[in-house]
Amino acid sequence: MSILIVDDEKEIADLVEVILKNEGYETLKFYNSLEAAKEAEGNAGIDLAILDVMMPGMDGFSLCAKIREKHTYPIIMLTARVEDVDKITGLTIGADDYVTKPFNPLELLARVRAQLRRYTRYSVIKQVDTELFENNGLVINRKEHTVTLFEEGISLTPTEFEILWLLCEHAGSVVSSEKIFETVWKEDYLDSNNTVMVHIRRLREKLKEPPRNPKIIKTVWGVGYKIEK
Repeated sequence: MSILIVDDEKEIADLVEVILKNEGYETLKFYNSLEAAKEAEGNAGIDLAILDVMMPGMDGFSLCAKIREKHTYPIIMLTARVEDVDKITGLTIGADDYVTKPFNPLELLARVRAQLRRYTRYSVIKQVDTELFENNGLVINRKEHTVTLFEEGISLTPTEFEILWLLCEHAGSVVSSEKIFETVWKEDYLDSNNTVMVHIRRLREKLKEPPRNPKIIKTVWGVGYKIEK
């Protein structure tokens, strides 16, 4: 597994590299976000990226958006700030997770492993039987990890795909935000957590859903979300 590390703070980048190498991961380390962007552009062998938010030249949000133009591998953001608006911004442009500085090395490792498990699960499917969901022009192939809408391909991150498939598995029933979060992220849900809401918004944008009247992913206010059968 190859992991891209980008942080202009040399000590932090070096620490993350040591942590990951000690666990057997290969690393690509950059102190300069512009150089990292060039590497990410042409390197198809990256499995996960860890990006600092505050960097000169190109900040972590911009680099995340740049990566998302071509790649769906997981992105974890490192930030010294804890404001919700920063987290929402990162999630909106394609980040999968956040780790706040100073961080516990074991927590960072746990989040890396969780994201890689999810990515590997949907990148290298070992199921024999094709699992399909079809509804109103939406076709989801779990075996091939593909999504099309009226025959147009939709590129989803592993996290987005897992959320969408969970809703499809329970088509016709409401799935609470709590269930979505605890199933996908495998962490305890907090009432103030808006991670699910942001990912649903991203999914709707990719599925070209009208914001005020979504046709595919319905909101059941105060309960959760559902996809009709």
